[in-house]
Amino acid sequence: MTVPRVAPGTRAEVGLPNWLFARLSGRVTGTEPPNLFLTLGRHRRLFRGWLRFAGHLMPGGRIDRRTTELVILRVAHLAGCEYELEHHRRLARRAELTEREMSDVLEDPTAGSWTPRERAVLAAVDELHATEDLADPTWAALRQHLDEAQAIELVLLVGHYRMLATAIRTLRIATDQPRRRG
Repeated sequence: MTVPRVAPGTRAEVGLPNWLFARLSGRVTGTEPPNLFLTLGRHRRLFRGWLRFAGHLMPGGRIDRRTTELVILRVAHLAGCEYELEHHRRLARRAELTEREMSDVLEDPTAGSWTPRERAVLAAVDELHATEDLADPTWAALRQHLDEAQAIELVLLVGHYRMLATAIRTLRIATDQPRRRG
């Protein structure tokens, strides 16, 4: 990645609430304040609205965290977004995904030892990425495992992380550094 097109903001540039939120988020993830938050935080009002929406998908969504992290890892891989991959590998470990499962979801999600529910979700992610739609059989398979609200959420989750990957790549947001102890 090259030099960021929009540098992460300072406390004065993002505002105290956004800066404190970024610092707290970094503590939770074991990194310095996330560059994503400090970059998007430069547009304070949009950042707060986005954060509220994003929080309703993850971590506050109706889809369990394990499945959510599988989806995000797959989307990040398909979108070529190293920032999302690195950030969500840490979160996936917390959601009890194994290193093997994380590798499988990136390399060949059909090869993993997934549950039927996970297979349906991963097939939907790939199809949404490829076509921006789901064929009726894919939707029917998905609905065998997800209720209506979860199915809506899955479509929004995939679309949101694709949008985020585009913003991260376009703005050239650098990956987060491990938090300095001291």
